[in-house]
Amino acid sequence: MIFQTKTKTPITPITETERSAFCREETDLETKPLVEETKSKARWQKIPIEYMRLTPDELDTRISKSKNKLKEKIIILGHHYQRDQIIKYTDYQGDSFKLAQYAASIPELEYIIFCGVHFMAETADILSKKHQKVILPNLTAGCSMADMAITEDVLDCWEDLNELVGNNIVTPITYMNSTAAIKSICGENGGLVCTSSNATEAMKWAFSNREKILFIPDQHLGRNTGKKLGIKLDEMVIWNPFKELGGNTLDSIKNSKLILWQGHCSVHTRFNIDQIENAKKKFPEINIIVHPECTMDVVDNSDFVGSTEYIIKTISEGAPGSIWGVGTEINLVNRIAKQNTDKTIFCLDSMVCPCSTMYRIHPAYLCWVLESIESGKIINQIEVDKKIINNSKIALNRMLALE
Repeated sequence: MIFQTKTKTPITPITETERSAFCREETDLETKPLVEETKSKARWQKIPIEYMRLTPDELDTRISKSKNKLKEKIIILGHHYQRDQIIKYTDYQGDSFKLAQYAASIPELEYIIFCGVHFMAETADILSKKHQKVILPNLTAGCSMADMAITEDVLDCWEDLNELVGNNIVTPITYMNSTAAIKSICGENGGLVCTSSNATEAMKWAFSNREKILFIPDQHLGRNTGKKLGIKLDEMVIWNPFKELGGNTLDSIKNSKLILWQGHCSVHTRFNIDQIENAKKKFPEINIIVHPECTMDVVDNSDFVGSTEYIIKTISEGAPGSIWGVGTEINLVNRIAKQNTDKTIFCLDSMVCPCSTMYRIHPAYLCWVLESIESGKIINQIEVDKKIINNSKIALNRMLALE
């Protein structure tokens, strides 16, 4: 047998090396003029200097003015992890797939301003109409998890798995947090997309059709979901794209049921058992609620586990006076706390670390793309290749058929 995957020098995505760019000990996440925020050790898309110097109040005036002028043409979508100073301008908020679905439901609007990260804007472009234009305010707003699954590496892995175990044995499943190209690979090869809400159903569907699953790119969501379905840990292997056969033996791959891509979320892997234990010591009656992108030990020691939408709903419906330690992105945690003042709600991680890519959607970028539209210019349009769109839709439609 000739295998495609070879041992090579590991490459850490730049988005991952920048994971702590905005971490701080103080709780203040107030927006500052962009010229001040760009002093952080992170990449920022270049922008006309006039926008960099605008104060939050000046930006507020200009964004509000542009939004009012363009109200018949645009919609501004905001992911839950966006800073409050962006959420205030959005017309609709949600998780990545909810926002993309909403974008597809409004064909009468020409411009979709997606305040999120790159893979989310790609999904919106896949689902929206041909005449609509999806715009990402800052092109450096990527996703470290999505960047951990490079197209060529995934294709090499897929070819080797088929060579080793045979065709139509493995179903590829990609988490929503992946590039359009990875979604396309899954669609083309009998697989599908999943969200953190329906990963269990996606795996059940896959196992009803084939013997094994290749789960991309988040190993933790994959492992937590597989364990929930009764798959034993020794029936799971991790695929390291920088090692021959992913760092596995031929027998371990043949004996596995679940092949987990070696990827993770930079936000959710910050949470740990010590944080949970400290929270319980301080508040014995606390409810621990975390996202399934957290590590297995954190998930196993939590009271509630679910998607961002699930976390919002569960806490909001909690009893007055209840206490919640939350394992997800800090901007969302702070927003939930403000909306539920009858409860005690805090982030398990004492260090304030917003998602380092989401945080790059600064109001200055939103102002820039809005005023550009006003002047007849289209800045930062996200366009997915037609073939990739077609195969990605197949994978997305398979997911939708589960619900």
